Amino acid sequence: MIAELRDLKACEVSRSAAQQELERLLADPRFRVTERQKDILRYLARCRFEGGEEGVKAYAIALDVLGRSSDFDASTDPIVRIEISRLRSSLDAYYEAFGAPENATVYIPKGMYIALFPATFVPHRPDEEVSGNPDAASVDQPAACAFHTSADRQSSGSRPLWAGAAVVTLVTLAAGALASVTWLAYAPSLIEKPVVYVLMEAVDGRMEGEASQIRDTLMTALTQFTTLTVAKSGYPVAGADKRAGRSYELHLKYYGNGEDRSVWWQVADSKTDLVLKSGLDTVDSSGRSMVSVREEIAGRLASSFASIHGVINTIEIQEDADDALGNTCVLRAEHALDDGGQARLAKARVCLEQSLALAPKNPDATAVLSRVMLAGKSAAQDPGVRLTALELAKDAVSLAPLSDRAQIALMAAQFAAGSMDAAIQAGNRAVELNPNNSDAAAKLAFVLYLGGYRDAGVAMAHGAGLATETIPSDAMLVLALDAYREGRYSEASLFAEQINGTDLLVAMLRTAALGQLSSPEVVERLSELKDKTSDPNGGFRNGMSWWRLQQSITTELEGGLIKAAARAEEGTNVSIGQR
Repeated sequence: MIAELRDLKACEVSRSAAQQELERLLADPRFRVTERQKDILRYLARCRFEGGEEGVKAYAIALDVLGRSSDFDASTDPIVRIEISRLRSSLDAYYEAFGAPENATVYIPKGMYIALFPATFVPHRPDEEVSGNPDAASVDQPAACAFHTSADRQSSGSRPLWAGAAVVTLVTLAAGALASVTWLAYAPSLIEKPVVYVLMEAVDGRMEGEASQIRDTLMTALTQFTTLTVAKSGYPVAGADKRAGRSYELHLKYYGNGEDRSVWWQVADSKTDLVLKSGLDTVDSSGRSMVSVREEIAGRLASSFASIHGVINTIEIQEDADDALGNTCVLRAEHALDDGGQARLAKARVCLEQSLALAPKNPDATAVLSRVMLAGKSAAQDPGVRLTALELAKDAVSLAPLSDRAQIALMAAQFAAGSMDAAIQAGNRAVELNPNNSDAAAKLAFVLYLGGYRDAGVAMAHGAGLATETIPSDAMLVLALDAYREGRYSEASLFAEQINGTDLLVAMLRTAALGQLSSPEVVERLSELKDKTSDPNGGFRNGMSWWRLQQSITTELEGGLIKAAARAEEGTNVSIGQR
């Protein structure tokens, strides 16, 4: 163990004082942690009191505290790292706000799972284990305890918790401070959500009232998306000069031409005044109330600006560095979920875990990490991964109960856990929270369809497609599956080919539809499918079980794959079961 950790231990209070501080802290309602995190802290303290000097492993915490099974793998299930990170954050927040009234504190060094009890508050540096497993990491902690003379120790009636009294030298402190500065200089950026200012004017002064109502409705619609922060025009955002994020101005002009109502818009960078994108949306108002017209215009604009694939978030993804954390990481992870590629998903998971290490209470990163875990290969075979995903989704909802993003994660996790009613409830809640988010409606449609509520799923998929210029992938998949089930193979193939992604289920559907049509293109599609899995038949069955497709759909798709294999054998002697 390195010298800095020895120095930190030398600053500890007596065992009795440590136990008293632990009990006081856990009983203080101002210490905001979950019961699960309290249990982890008690466990770490007990292990230390019983003589544990090197800390415990994530595996032990998972089994002894979190109730995981013996096949727990910390490399695929980050629940221990996430909970410990949140616990550290809560300890820092508590002692920064309320101090250490008993001249004793609780500290969990980064890189280890061990409880220490310094006499003074030692804040954690912002360098959580972002690049590795704490079980395998070496400790590189600066000694940060205040210097205590022997007289100070005697007058406090305590001695170090464990033997050893290393003096914290100024050289050591300087080295620790230098390490902090060096890390901060090269740390990835933790990007915050973009700030958006909305400015609208009526070209015709007589329509200023309508324009004002459109602006207010648009502001409401934008705030329902969790991808950006809406600010009042003319007022600075608190701490704007220190924010690690961009700001944009939405300039809109409202026109009325006969029965048409139009909004011309442009998105500009607030700092550079550069125009980044512009467009025009028009709605026919003939025979309609102004309320419905207003809601349609506002809904279209909000989706165009704030959806995952909208103008602003597309700019955010393109402009930020590859190693950017925070909001950029969340957006890229959601794009990876749409794409379905395992390499992108694996990269997204690492990025999200790093973001949560730096900001443990970020509901967006928590929610999207839950979905990324469910999309990984291990989720189909490991119920522990699905349980962790469910816990993360519940945490996200607890942190942001009005977030459609959190409710979408909860819907997916409940569905994966087999709780269909709870999944539908969460999906309905997501749609209620943000009726302009066509992606939420499409994902609910997918869950409904696979859960056996086919008519409801298809109807919702159609509705999601009408609400946006580009039909969301999940809605397109529902329509493709339904067309295939009803024997409309050309239509199913057309829908499947339009889905922009590399998901295994999509690849299977494309191949099966072409197999039913005896298309010569099936050879190429079958080859692509075999590239995704060394066992298309086995991978198909596992995938269908995981997504809980009904047996009739499973049989129909399997029949198409068999025909695809037969067609391929005729021209290439390639068998679907061949490896």
